[in-house]
Amino acid sequence: MSNNEPENKEIRTDGTGIVAPDNETPTWSERKARKTGLSRLTYEYFERARREDQDLRTESDYVERDVLAFPTWPHETVRNLSIGAFFVGMILFLSATMPPHIGAPANPSNTPEIILPDWYLYWSFGLLKLNSLNPELAILGGQKLMADRTYGVLANGVVVGAIAIAPFLNKGSARRPVEQPFWAAVGVFGVVFALTLSLLAIKNLMPMNVDLLFDLTFLLPVVFGTVTYAVLKTMREGYMYDLNRRYYRLRPPK
Repeated sequence: MSNNEPENKEIRTDGTGIVAPDNETPTWSERKARKTGLSRLTYEYFERARREDQDLRTESDYVERDVLAFPTWPHETVRNLSIGAFFVGMILFLSATMPPHIGAPANPSNTPEIILPDWYLYWSFGLLKLNSLNPELAILGGQKLMADRTYGVLANGVVVGAIAIAPFLNKGSARRPVEQPFWAAVGVFGVVFALTLSLLAIKNLMPMNVDLLFDLTFLLPVVFGTVTYAVLKTMREGYMYDLNRRYYRLRPPK
């Protein structure tokens, strides 16, 4: 650094500092030739994106959220690469510092007492344990209409079908839970139901009454969904008309 330059140079983000104005934007070759490193280059892109967004909001009479966007190159590309590089680095760090434990090889002649699928399939395994909901029909002499295994497979089909059809039923343009409390409550219901089904799948390992666990499997999702709907419904009016009133100047809520 020369003697004429101050030691503490102020970093400005209005186009006159580290982020060059539009008519002085360096080319990719010029950026590549720099020796400042990827972190500085990424910072420039982020600051430029923030300044462009701020200028656009200042000049506009209203802000329609479906109109504002940034170009794929370089803003979105650099941002996604930075986020992806961070998580890849975290995975490599964890795998190097905490390698997975490899247990003893399985004995094919010895069947384990408790057989469970991978943890992310616990909810599906829990649906196979709803045999107590399989009705016994008096017209059949107290026998069940279908086997418990068939009933569990059918329950999986119903749940997966409901998840698949939900996006086609909700055709709104909301991007925040508070904008559509009902569908947000449905989402919370599904998440809690998957959690309680997972606990039901490992009921042999749970230190609680099995009947109570079975009741909570269906009670907790309803409670959480109802509370979510009530809270978001209460927040909706203030959110729509106060916090984001500029967003809805052309498209008021129904």
